[in-house]
Order: sequence, then C-alpha cells, then structure tokens
Amino acid sequence: MTKRLKSVQWAAMRLLMGSAGRLSSGIRIGYRHGFDSGSMLDYVYVNKARGSLGFGRIIDRCYLNAIGWRAIRARRELLKDVLRKEIADRGGRAVVLDVASGPGRYLQDLVEEYPAGAVRVECRDLDPAGLSAGERQARERGLTGIAFARGNALDPGPLADGTAPDVIVVSGLYELLLDDAVIAASVERLRGLLAPGGVLVFTTQTRHPQLEFIAEVLPNRDGVPWVMKCRPVELAERWARDAGYSGVTSRRETVGLFTVTTALR
Repeated sequence: MTKRLKSVQWAAMRLLMGSAGRLSSGIRIGYRHGFDSGSMLDYVYVNKARGSLGFGRIIDRCYLNAIGWRAIRARRELLKDVLRKEIADRGGRAVVLDVASGPGRYLQDLVEEYPAGAVRVECRDLDPAGLSAGERQARERGLTGIAFARGNALDPGPLADGTAPDVIVVSGLYELLLDDAVIAASVERLRGLLAPGGVLVFTTQTRHPQLEFIAEVLPNRDGVPWVMKCRPVELAERWARDAGYSGVTSRRETVGLFTVTTALR
C-alpha cells in the first residue's frame, strides 16, 4: 500500500473511531482520559461491554476483545500470581509499592485475599482521576491497608511512614517510554528504595501486532499519538543485572505480548 493510501486509511479510521466508535463506553473513556491511562486499564480489567443504543455494546465488546487488551488482562493474572508468591516467601506479610498504579484494581483484589494488615499497598500515579477511582473502589469494598498518593514513577520517594517496601511494581509503564536509558535509570533508582531482600516486579512488552494502528489512531493521556516500543525481555533482564539485582527471572503471560520480570535486591 502506498504512503498516500495508508494516510487516507488512518484518517478514515480516526474519523470512524471518533464518531461511531464513541457509542462504545470504553472508547469514550479512551478519548476522555487517554487510551493508555489508568482509567482505561481499569475499564479493560472489568471487561464488561457497555455502550449506547445497543450497537455501542457490540462495538465495545469488539474493542475489549482486541489482542492488546486480552494480553493486558492476562498480564494482570500473571502479576497477581507473581505477587502471591513473593508474599508467601515473606511469610504472608508484605509492603507493596506500585509506582504507576492507576486505580490499582488488581492490587485491591490481592489485598482482599489476605487478613487485614497482612499486606499493605501504596498506589501512586500522576492521574488524579485514576487515584480518585481507586480510593472510591477501595472504600466501597471496605478495604484497609491500601493507600493512594500522587507520585512520579520516574522520581519516586520513600513511603510516607519511612518503611522500605518489600515489593515494588512497575506495570504497563516501561513500554510507554521510548528512551531505553530512562528505563535503565528507573530500574537502578528503584533498587535503592527496596528493603534488603526486596524484589522489583516489572513488565515488558516484547511484541504487539497493532503498534501502527495504535500510533496512528489512538491518543494517549497527553492527547498525542500513543506510541509504544517493544523490547526483547533479554534487554530488560540485562538492565536489572547491570543495576545490581540478582535472581533475575521472567515469565510470559498466556497471550504472548508481555513478560513479567522479578529482580531481587
């Protein structure tokens, strides 16, 4: 296909998504908050088709069934499995920090599995809408031991009470960053926040068949094209080893787009 024809194709797709596509509740959220936002991921996790005029629900179901969203739901399940193991290794008690959590729905699910106070979680994000949604959800579920705070994932500070986290999670952030050096520096910086024997848990997107569509059609939380970068998991593991972590291992979610890496301080 020629460059001109492709430009016409993407323009038509943007028009369709921005008009009829808005009958889908998920697509409306994407245009309001960004398709890469924590609010969008929270909607994807719930995985319940919603929309206007009946037809909107059909569009929404197709949207939620896109391979990227299916992989993100599979990534969530893998993350929960990994975190359960890390908590078990610490006698069923742990302090967890997610530096780019959005509403943190999967962390709320995790906290609910343990006795009150056994697992303490701090969810941080720069998106106030996501944090507010998380606080509301946690309150409605009667959860204790989970807190929400505004914070920059790339310039993280210690927990408010001075406790060093046993587990730091970085999920869905690094694939949004295009500069490898920024990610390597983040991996190194987070090691300094961990408690001795603590673990960094982070995700890597190794492939995605719809990268061009996403970059040409969907806006991110800043209202500009949502550009992502795929990387081999071996590179991500090397960043961790170079930063001084040990026991670096990775697992792939069932759809096959993401890996979850654990690295011990």
